[in-house]
Amino acid sequence: MRLTNAKSAKQGIRAVAARAGVSTASVSRALNNPDAVSPSLRVRIEQAIDALGYIPHAPARILSSRRSRTLGAIVPTIDNTMFARGIASLQQYLSSVGYMLFLTTSGYDLDVELQQARNLISRGVDGLVLRGDCHHDGLRKLLADNAVPFINVGIYQPDRPYPCVGTDNEAAAHRAAAHVIELGHSRIGIVSALQRNNDRASARVAGFRRALTGNGLELPAQWHVEVPYTLDDAREAARYLLNLKDRPTAVVCGNDVIAYGVLLEAERSGFSVPRDLSVVGFDDLDWSRHLRPSLTTIHVPTGETWQRAGEYLVRSLAGEQTIMHREIDFSLVVRESTAPPPQS
Repeated sequence: MRLTNAKSAKQGIRAVAARAGVSTASVSRALNNPDAVSPSLRVRIEQAIDALGYIPHAPARILSSRRSRTLGAIVPTIDNTMFARGIASLQQYLSSVGYMLFLTTSGYDLDVELQQARNLISRGVDGLVLRGDCHHDGLRKLLADNAVPFINVGIYQPDRPYPCVGTDNEAAAHRAAAHVIELGHSRIGIVSALQRNNDRASARVAGFRRALTGNGLELPAQWHVEVPYTLDDAREAARYLLNLKDRPTAVVCGNDVIAYGVLLEAERSGFSVPRDLSVVGFDDLDWSRHLRPSLTTIHVPTGETWQRAGEYLVRSLAGEQTIMHREIDFSLVVRESTAPPPQS
């Protein structure tokens, strides 16, 4: 039985209340503010709703609570495994607290991100989850003018006036490059993601470079290649580096997918990893420990990061005290793809 108009919605609430043995006010509180009722009462009401097949009228709930209990998330792409994993964790958490997630993509285009934000806000989302802190000035004004809470995910920038949750990408990349330097490499190349409109990629490149310069090492211009987030492009970058007359003995990569491409191309080109070439990734995707050789990489707890973002918005909307800047720890996972450089 689907109830959608105001009159049938009221009748539906009465039926739910009667079946659960509670007042209609208790049903309304359970629907609009689940934390305001006890867990046992909430279960009784949910069981009554399921038994009756009652579907609350969303516009009516918005009017009564001034909340839609929906959040929006704008990510650059869903092709990125890390985004998919993060969105899954965010949605799982939001579902557990009675929120719905609307997802859109921007393609790393700030104008598109701004338009998607307008679309989501016009549909009544209570808050937004944004990737990184590289946004259109118009987006910041839009959020401020409409008093829409938001949080930047995947970065840690405590010096910025915007809420964020994530890893210090520059520090993590510095650790990745320091690892191969500690192994004895002095000829180190970089294959990074495209830096345009991507502050995470830029921070990682900055971390790689800081490790090199801090140890008195040079980075020839031809040893740094930027590529889109695809295996094909990563393989092409590796082919270019490996064919240089003066080539690096180690490559640090902006993410694991890029590192996979470097590993695959090195093998196809007759190089042995890590005997001839050491490779380091960033993210620690599931496949990284199953490859042969398994991939040395930076582990980032993606699920925790995105869940924390959801918690921040839900608690902010409930008027609770929140932490504006939350740092998520990273760790270096040393596997089979790195070793000291060849003696020759």
